[in-house]
Amino acid sequence: MTPVDDSLYGRILAIDIGATNIKFCQVDYQGALLGSIRRKPTPYPCSPERLVELLADRINQIGAKSVGVGFPGEFDDGIVIRPGNLSRPGGVTTEKDPDLDAQWRGFTLQDALRVATKCDVRVVNDAKMAALGCCDAEGVELVLTVGTGLGLALSIDGVLQKARDVGAEIFEDGLTYDQLLGEHARSLGEANWSRKLVKAVRNFSEEFGASTVHLAGGNARRVAPGIFAPLACRVKIDGNQAPLHGAAKLFYS
Repeated sequence: MTPVDDSLYGRILAIDIGATNIKFCQVDYQGALLGSIRRKPTPYPCSPERLVELLADRINQIGAKSVGVGFPGEFDDGIVIRPGNLSRPGGVTTEKDPDLDAQWRGFTLQDALRVATKCDVRVVNDAKMAALGCCDAEGVELVLTVGTGLGLALSIDGVLQKARDVGAEIFEDGLTYDQLLGEHARSLGEANWSRKLVKAVRNFSEEFGASTVHLAGGNARRVAPGIFAPLACRVKIDGNQAPLHGAAKLFYS
């Protein structure tokens, strides 16, 4: 086996934008973390300009040349389709602001960050970046990110598929997946939250025909693996570092 020349590869700054915190960490070409994870509170109200300014300042301070970013909403080809919880002016527990939502829709976030930093910045949906960091490239794999809200990504034989943003979909009793499986719901009662998570995993695994479901995000660590024993699919808990690991694959697949 030919040894890999690490000098041919540069460091990547991985950024995972959450509705509560933004995580930063440099990774190598294989996605291994190089140093500790830094966090900054997500600023609210979170306009596109305010987020770009915060991210650009941090990127420029670190001196990164290659930057992989996970965005917590529907995102395609460099453009924000729906901003998810970033359109809530006071965070996830507040109502969406139509004006703030309109500012985000169609915003060319990837280009804005490239202009502000003069770096090679690549932005994808955060669940998709998590999938890059944890999927095994075997069959149909579903990734659910469990944190402030709920995100979803789908991989088939290692190839990421287009998937909808499920957080705002109705789950039960007129309430959404974000409302019933996000951090606020967990803080009100972990046992009830866990039961609903099992139901969601079952529903989505059956819908997509997934043989494996990966749980990523900050609250994945709070899940007891045994609660998924009755399910037909395999459930693998990957934790909140998966998106950071996945940033490398935006550059080195």
